[in-house]
Amino acid sequence: MTPVLVINSGSSSLKYQLIDMDAEATLASGLIERIGGQGQGAARHTVHAAPAAEGEAAPAFLDATRSRELEIPDHTAAFRVMLEAFASDGPSLADNPPIALGHRVVHGGARFFEPTLITPLVEINIDELSVLAPLHNPANLAGIVAAREAFPEVPHVAVFDTAFHQTLAPEAYTYAIDHTLAASHRIRRYGFHGTSHKFVGEAAAAFLGRPLTELKQIVFHLGNGASVTAIDGGRSVETSMGFTPLEGLVMGTRSGDIDPAALFHLARRARMSIDDLDDLLNKRSGLLGLAGSNDLRDIRAGIERGDERARLAFDVYVHRLRAYAGAYLAQLGGADVISFTAGVGENAPHVRAAALETLGFAGVELDPGRNAAPGGGIRVISTDASPVTVLVVPTDEELEIARQTLGVVRA
Repeated sequence: MTPVLVINSGSSSLKYQLIDMDAEATLASGLIERIGGQGQGAARHTVHAAPAAEGEAAPAFLDATRSRELEIPDHTAAFRVMLEAFASDGPSLADNPPIALGHRVVHGGARFFEPTLITPLVEINIDELSVLAPLHNPANLAGIVAAREAFPEVPHVAVFDTAFHQTLAPEAYTYAIDHTLAASHRIRRYGFHGTSHKFVGEAAAAFLGRPLTELKQIVFHLGNGASVTAIDGGRSVETSMGFTPLEGLVMGTRSGDIDPAALFHLARRARMSIDDLDDLLNKRSGLLGLAGSNDLRDIRAGIERGDERARLAFDVYVHRLRAYAGAYLAQLGGADVISFTAGVGENAPHVRAAALETLGFAGVELDPGRNAAPGGGIRVISTDASPVTVLVVPTDEELEIARQTLGVVRA
């Protein structure tokens, strides 16, 4: 057994997963929420059961999904709670010690091009990059500090959301603003969801039995946060998120693309401050701003009731998907594969159908029956005759982080 412990540390959460890399199978996973309280009451620790192999009984420690509330003041305390759960319920980390810990870090700036062994200097760099991701990097670093305290003798590896997009060409990542100002403040397109886009692109190639280097792919990662990436030969060549995860597609609560002058107008006429505008675009826009809900299931139910706001929200959402699909088909010179992943991408056939409806000119032929059919795992939803293969590919960012972590440890 080759266990790798994957840590995804948020500002008030700690998500973890222990993976046996010999079988690439989850041994245990959990989520600790509301760390530090933040006016929300006690923290909640949920341990998720991993399915037993067919024909086998589930180990006792995986017999159910359990949840409890308790006081957890900080990430160090959260790590202790996680370790206590492993000790009391298993699997025992004493018997199955992780050979490494892999940490999700959202922003690597232009400094980190690949998964990196964490040292004190790397921690300093992650901290310095917090100016580019103030909501994410400090939380990621808090998890790293707590984890290194709990596992001081084990290698720790940082896997950066932005790293996959470091292959973008200068013309793709450069914004057309004053060059000196942009350079001094590190303003450029970085891109995000990189671990997911990388995982999906490679999984699609493996599923189709085709060399990754020969494929032109478009990957739609559609969840509450959403992005799309053009991948040429396994390399990211264009992506919708930019300097921050705000740019691009319409998301659950984020606006995506907007004319910056609209913000100047709101500042002058509505007397909105920088913080007000930040809150508006990140937390009160997107589907929530348009329809009052950031859940596409609610939007669909609203459409069925005749709610015009819900209809408009869906149409705006789809319009943006089509716009990016067309742009990326042009950038790639056509596509061999289009994949959908994440919560919406994997589970909303009506979104997939609407997004691809106008792409027949580019060789996209969706099979309505395949698209509507429920199912797990990777599956084809295009017709057999479609020049472009359309796939649903469940993403697994934790497994991707574990793979990259193992690669660094074994290098």
